[in-house]
Amino acid sequence: MTTIDQLKQEGFRLALEDGVLTVTLDRPDRINALTFASYAALRDAFRAFSEMREVRAILLHGEGPRGFCSGGDVRDIIGELFSRDMRGLLEFTRMTGALVAAIHQCRAPVIAALHGVVCGAGAVIAIASDVRIAAPDARIAFLFPKVGLSGADMGASWLLPRIVGYGRASELLLTGEFVDAERAERIGLFNRVSTDVLADAKKLARTIADGPAFAHAMTKKMLDYEAHVDFATGIEAEAQAQAICMQHPDFREAYDAWVEKRAPRFER
Repeated sequence: MTTIDQLKQEGFRLALEDGVLTVTLDRPDRINALTFASYAALRDAFRAFSEMREVRAILLHGEGPRGFCSGGDVRDIIGELFSRDMRGLLEFTRMTGALVAAIHQCRAPVIAALHGVVCGAGAVIAIASDVRIAAPDARIAFLFPKVGLSGADMGASWLLPRIVGYGRASELLLTGEFVDAERAERIGLFNRVSTDVLADAKKLARTIADGPAFAHAMTKKMLDYEAHVDFATGIEAEAQAQAICMQHPDFREAYDAWVEKRAPRFER
């Protein structure tokens, strides 16, 4: 099985501490813009995290004062794309979508700590995360129409309506305009705004990491599955999922801890 140290860290760095894995986008001079190499390396890393039982929560943030992520690096990527045929273009667009899928489908919950510029691919990475905590200076935009592209990129038109609703998603994806932190929180795009965003995101990641990892993974699976089914099917799926969780040792551990008046020690 792949370990943290074996992962290629291209344009980002990793640090694991007691179940919380911090993923830091690390190209501050380019507002953490992504390259061909870093797209692929992040995709592979998030796929690997799902197989690492020691990873119980993931904190994703960007290095430097200017922002979380400014999307794909125009200087390094756009020129190359102009020289590609349809097959080559699809290879790239499928890779970027695969990164978002890997984040969205990751077994461990992902908390994005956002500040400054959050745009393009950076914005889609943010909404692929499970929770978004933002600094007051955070500004988010799905810039794709500004460069002549569809707002439906990397899964944005699937993810965004489920967060803010169809009408608001349409506006954001058609205009490509920046949304400030206050409005983003008001419409549910950001879970909350914090003056100490990294500390608050770390606190939430710690709380999740200390919880029942098996049950958290089941919650993520149900949230994803039930987006596709009718209510009756969803109720039945939850009944089956909960029965499975009741067979897991964490269910008994939570009960024993309650009886013994102590904090539960969930399976690692």
